[in-house]
Amino acid sequence: MRLRNITPKSLFGRMLSIILVPIILVQIISVFIFYERHWDSVSRHMSKNLANDIGLLIDELGSNPSKDERSLSATKARQYFNFIFYWLEGGILKPNQNLDKKFFNFRDALSLRIKKPFYLSTQENTGQIVADIQLANGIVRMTIEKKRLFASTGLTFIVWSIGSSVILFSIAIIFLRGQVRPILNLANAARQIGFGRDVKNYNIEGATEVRLAGRAFQAMRHRIKKQITERMELLAGVSHDLRTPITRMKLQLELLNENTNLKNNLGEDLDEMEEMIKGYLEFAKDDREEEMVEANLFKIVQLAAKSSDPSLNKIEISPPSSDLPIFPMQVRSINRALINLLNNAIKYAGKAKISTRLFDDHCEVVIDDNGPGIPRDKREEALLPFNRLEHSRNKNTGGIGLGLSIANNSILSHGGELILEDSPLGGLRARILLPI
Repeated sequence: MRLRNITPKSLFGRMLSIILVPIILVQIISVFIFYERHWDSVSRHMSKNLANDIGLLIDELGSNPSKDERSLSATKARQYFNFIFYWLEGGILKPNQNLDKKFFNFRDALSLRIKKPFYLSTQENTGQIVADIQLANGIVRMTIEKKRLFASTGLTFIVWSIGSSVILFSIAIIFLRGQVRPILNLANAARQIGFGRDVKNYNIEGATEVRLAGRAFQAMRHRIKKQITERMELLAGVSHDLRTPITRMKLQLELLNENTNLKNNLGEDLDEMEEMIKGYLEFAKDDREEEMVEANLFKIVQLAAKSSDPSLNKIEISPPSSDLPIFPMQVRSINRALINLLNNAIKYAGKAKISTRLFDDHCEVVIDDNGPGIPRDKREEALLPFNRLEHSRNKNTGGIGLGLSIANNSILSHGGELILEDSPLGGLRARILLPI
């Protein structure tokens, strides 16, 4: 498994990992050191002290204690050492079996201290330690509290360590959210610009580096918008100014009495020039200022189809397999793109089929035709403005090379994509991907 497969994808997740992983490692190392060294050392000392206390009582009892001696030892055991003393007359020890590892220190310390046979066990209901020691005429049984053998600081240390880490981690999450939020806002603003939507409520905030990135983003956004506006205004202005002399030339041509081929050819050229200017003005239309409105894509598809073919004799509309969601879009811009694509399909193929599909994060509009299509090596070129794949100068066939470009620009302004492919019908397939 590669590290990149388990690394969080989001910035917030990665920053949390940078904090969380060292905390976990520190906790593991701390607990390991505590258990393996500190706690083991404390356990050995407590085992040695308890073994000394038991050894002191055994030394006082001797090998064959009387009843009074046993009673006195029991009182001392309860008062001074906090464990209960029993005497089992004539008892014989059973061998140690399956002794828990946690008693090994106590077993070793007791073996060194009393030099007598003994048996260690625990009471199931109370968890107390039971030490049976063999004497000459019986067994001394001592019931000892676990706190005499095991320190309670271990659990306290672990709870305190984990609890403090959780508190610090929670505080870190709160501060991290405040640091990540400006970055997320900047990313969302850039995403909205990519979708062709205007960002009006973006505020520059956050750390110095984030503020620098925000200011650079704002400057870039204004610069791009200004450049596009200036180019479109220039193209629109030039095209509009050309209309006046062309109109004047057409009027002068009509005043000529001669009906010659030259007059007809000049008239056709002027008509083509007028169509070209209309195309330039259409291309120069700036839909960036159009407001985003919530709309249903399938209804826009139906509207565009009726605009291209009012009788719908040449366009077949396939209903979507599932209801398309309502999402924000520039209705006029999308409608214009669909009309251009449908007009191209009808123009070159005579019949078109349009369908829509819904995916997880985008909607797809597919336009198929049975025309001659576009060669694969020419498809990217076909999306460029003023590029005519058909070089005929006849206005009824060649066009001016802006239909696909206008459609592509409208789709790109929504953060979408226009893909040209081979159609199952034998012609061209235009796939429009629009994010939702």
